[in-house]
Formats: sequence, C-alpha cells, structure tokens
Amino acid sequence: VQLVESGGGLVQPGGSLRLSCAASGSIFTLYIMSWSRQTPGNQREFVARHTSGGSTKYADSVLGRFTISRDNAKNTVYLQMSSLKPEDTAVYYCRGEYDGDEVWGQGTQVTVSS
Repeated sequence: VQLVESGGGLVQPGGSLRLSCAASGSIFTLYIMSWSRQTPGNQREFVARHTSGGSTKYADSVLGRFTISRDNAKNTVYLQMSSLKPEDTAVYYCRGEYDGDEVWGQGTQVTVSS
C-alpha cells in the first residue's frame, strides 16, 4: 500500500480544512488508518485513528473539532478539521497499519494563521 495525502494549506483561525489520504492496494479495508502531525523540533504526535471495524479515537487536543472518516470504495481516509487554532499548524501525515506492518504518506502542510 502507498499513501498520498492532499488538502493541506493556509487557513485562518476558526476555519476548516479537509485532508484526504488516498491509498493504493486492494486490502485497504483491512488497514487501521490514522493521522498524526509534526512540528519542527518535535516528535510526531497522534491525532486520530479509524479502525477497519469502524471505531475511532482522537487526541484530547482535537476531540470535538476533528473527524476522521474513510470511504473504502475510494480507498481514502479523510480528516475533517474545524475550529482550527494556530497550534494546529503542522505537517499532517497519514499512516496505515496492518498485520504488524506500517506505511506512511509524505505529509501535507497545514498552517493556521491570520
């Protein structure tokens, strides 16, 4: 599986963005898909996860503002981000996990600034 993120950009505080992560491969439905983010000089941090069974989990910092979803017919996972804050500025990465293996996308920059 290969992952390609898109949808990042510049948005004002309080605004919204939707990130997409398109996956190649025929077993996408089996993957646990997640989003993480990273700022310069800091470790990559967990943002949200969507299991193959449909359960979701969020970091406390984004709970109630971000929503992760997936469309298995399109092999795509989404991250809908609302009420964005300057501290959400980061490179956002998509990750797929299955059977002990993991794969990461190349990342997409999200900048929240007025």
